[in-house]
Amino acid sequence: MLRFAADREKLEVLFDIYARINSTYADIKVLLTRILESATELTEGEASSLMLVNPENNKLYFEIALGPKGPSLKSYSVNMGEGIAGWVAEKNTSLIVNDAQSDARWLPEIAQKIGFPTTSILAVPMRVKERLVGVIEILNKRGGKKFTEEDLQWLEIFSTQAAIAVQNARSFQKVRAELSALQDKVTNVEGWHTFVGESRIIREKLEIARKAAEADASVLLLGESGVGKELFAEQIHLASPRRGGPFVRVNCAAIPEALLESELFGHVKGAFTDAIADRRGRFELADGGTLFLDEIADMPLALQAKLLRVLQSRTFERIGASESVQVNVRIIAATNHDLPKLVATGHFRTDLFYRLSVLPIQIPPLRERREDIPLLAEFFLQKHSRETKKQLAGFSDEAMEQLLSYSWPGNVRELENAVERAVVFAQDDRIRPDSLTLAGTRSSDDEVYAERTLHEALNIFKKHFITKALETNGWHQTRTAKALDIQRSYLSKLVKELGIMKERGVER
Repeated sequence: MLRFAADREKLEVLFDIYARINSTYADIKVLLTRILESATELTEGEASSLMLVNPENNKLYFEIALGPKGPSLKSYSVNMGEGIAGWVAEKNTSLIVNDAQSDARWLPEIAQKIGFPTTSILAVPMRVKERLVGVIEILNKRGGKKFTEEDLQWLEIFSTQAAIAVQNARSFQKVRAELSALQDKVTNVEGWHTFVGESRIIREKLEIARKAAEADASVLLLGESGVGKELFAEQIHLASPRRGGPFVRVNCAAIPEALLESELFGHVKGAFTDAIADRRGRFELADGGTLFLDEIADMPLALQAKLLRVLQSRTFERIGASESVQVNVRIIAATNHDLPKLVATGHFRTDLFYRLSVLPIQIPPLRERREDIPLLAEFFLQKHSRETKKQLAGFSDEAMEQLLSYSWPGNVRELENAVERAVVFAQDDRIRPDSLTLAGTRSSDDEVYAERTLHEALNIFKKHFITKALETNGWHQTRTAKALDIQRSYLSKLVKELGIMKERGVER
């Protein structure tokens, strides 16, 4: 029987974990890391790992690994019955092995590959009502000592709490996903897209867009392909007095030149061979609301003249008609081309350019707002997981590092395509680097720091440097602060200021 009176520290840690499990389910990794850190400390282990079972292929995957070689372990998996952890998982039974290398169940390959000598192992299953969730392993008791039955009993208590935390978090994530799906259905009932982005620069641009929405002048959205210009157009319409009116979209590059005039202005019966009936154009359909003209630079010069007249007089004629049609439409145009250059070469009308660019807004590319990548990636993961009916828990640290370091020439559109493709190819419950088929896995320092202030560039460097140090030290702040030769309180302050806790899940 455990000596509860003599183990006040252990009880206090347990009470702390109980409180955490009952207070938050959203950040499972933070909670599991805290549980594993406490279990490792109280059993006096040198290193540890927490593996979760993927029910689809019945393999154990390293979810959290603490210790000097922890980050290296995350690329490995273990089959049922393979090694000590696989044996514990298959038998659903706890195990003490104080001479690992002489045990027949010992699998030395992983330890040899990562260069971590293992002498003793304490391993217990994580169970919820006898159903296996995963395995916790503690490696090498400090000081060359042997693990005891009391160590095993305490680790079993911690494994139970970890299993409950996983079950609660999965239930929470399932409910959240269902709510998100319902929200998307409500949001998209009129074709609206969910806007995702919390970076400083994107908030600034949204504020400009909302101020522009209050006026009724034309807005010109500028930016590279795939940055989300259509989403900004939606936000402007929804924040404007016209939000109760229609929002009509036209992609000028996607409609053949011969049909674009009819699409925009409509036609009357008999105006041309295929005009078998009167037809209203997009301008009439947008009356009282907003007309979004995407890829405006691809509009032919002849139509540019007619568009200019609508902007000036709010009137036009359908093809083949003599009567004028009057409309009340607000124009939002967008392009990824250099319009001033097209004006200079005579490919875009000067007067139309000035008429459209009363309120110009430059949308930043994704490489200039990398803080939004984790949010966007998670949003697309949830979206495409629902569509493919796959249950994915998120991204591995290595996969997220790839996403954050890639230059994204195709911007948000390319990111969504990459995540959708990774969901299809995912082999377990997380997106891993081998599922991300990116053109290059790391952008150059020039791209990362381009057009940054010195303060912003230093913060990017500090965030990356501290994150790597935390990974190396198993996300243990006290050990990390010692390795970096700084005060733990200062490290904790940096973690919060740089937003590392939100993205990675840091404790202690």
